[in-house]
Amino acid sequence: MSILSATPRKLTLALTLATAGLLSGTTALAEEVKPIKIGVVTFLSGAASGPFGVPAKNAAELTAAQLNEGKVPAPYNTKGLGGAPIELVFIDENGGTAKQVSEYRNLVQQQNVDIVVGYISSGDCLAVAPVAEELKKLTLIFDCGTPRLFEDASYKYVFRPVAHATMDNVAAARFVLERNPELKSYAGINQNYAWGQDAWHDFEGTLQALKPGVEAKTSQMPKLGAGQYNAEISSLMAARPEVIHSSFWGGDLEGFVVQALPRGLFRNTLTVLTAGETATHRANNQIPTGTIIGARGPHAAFAPDNELNRWLRASYREQFNADPSYPSYKMTQTLLGLKAAYEKAQAANDGKTPSTEQVISAFEHLTFESPSGDVSMSLGKGHQAVQGTTLGVVKNDKGVISYTDLRHFKPEEVTPPEGVKSIDWIKGGLKH
Repeated sequence: MSILSATPRKLTLALTLATAGLLSGTTALAEEVKPIKIGVVTFLSGAASGPFGVPAKNAAELTAAQLNEGKVPAPYNTKGLGGAPIELVFIDENGGTAKQVSEYRNLVQQQNVDIVVGYISSGDCLAVAPVAEELKKLTLIFDCGTPRLFEDASYKYVFRPVAHATMDNVAAARFVLERNPELKSYAGINQNYAWGQDAWHDFEGTLQALKPGVEAKTSQMPKLGAGQYNAEISSLMAARPEVIHSSFWGGDLEGFVVQALPRGLFRNTLTVLTAGETATHRANNQIPTGTIIGARGPHAAFAPDNELNRWLRASYREQFNADPSYPSYKMTQTLLGLKAAYEKAQAANDGKTPSTEQVISAFEHLTFESPSGDVSMSLGKGHQAVQGTTLGVVKNDKGVISYTDLRHFKPEEVTPPEGVKSIDWIKGGLKH
């Protein structure tokens, strides 16, 4: 029937049916663009919130908003995840592993999130990973560093689109020996849980593998969040090592630096802070000139000059009036990896919304671009990312930090091959 030739009654009926069809189409369209709900877990309170948790939260908000608006540079310049807007739900990571397991179950079973992104603490990620498998929920670990996550277990639903911490400590040992080939002694202060234990074993093991006979003077292992380190500082000063290694992070790192400086610990000892980059963002920074700093990968000040990095730095500065630190970079890298995997799965599914299993298949062995360069999901049966890393030497000019003597390490210099545990690779001479 032509609307132009219709009687008034028939015209009314035709318009009613047409409107119903449009409304039906609108409803279908609304169903097609249902938001993808992502639970984001990071420290929102406690000593780790300022240097770690809040910068990660900021980056999550920024990245999700700009993805939703299609403002992220190519290849991420399409809106949302496959056209679906991203909706974030934030959970505080503070409180310990039992609390995090409970919060994870709540995110999945009560808040019905589609994906979980989170976890700074190695203890938390190790506790949550088996629960993700139990509940069959896609979970992306954005910072937790322990290599045990995929070296001691195999997961289907868990991915870590950032490198693990073996890289940090192998690179630190290599850099120390390059700067002091005649090194005779070393010591360490690390937190007494998976993260600190792994960091110390990897650093010490690499030194012993590359320079047998170098002497360990002392290894101090205070508990996570101890806050006071006078006894440990006294032991380090009494030992008089040539090098001190520390993987301290967050409030522990800042407290250690503030307490050690007036006692002169750093005056005659080369200090390596493998996760120290976050502490350089504080006003009136006290990290002394000559300290070796890491950013847990080629992140923040060590990131390459590419369009994604320029976008992240400029957008973050504009929104938060600060430079993004490495937790910000790692959060953004994780979300961009998710977008790359999701849209690869969507394309393989003829443009339709992919299932969790299809996204998992697309994520495995994926290579994707990030502000910190290319990322390859080549370890842990395709669930663990590999990147190179960069270290630098601090120059502190009245509290303003810059870096000299930058040293970039290729992935194969600092990361074990697939199927080989980090500790075994190090003991075997770091061979590929």
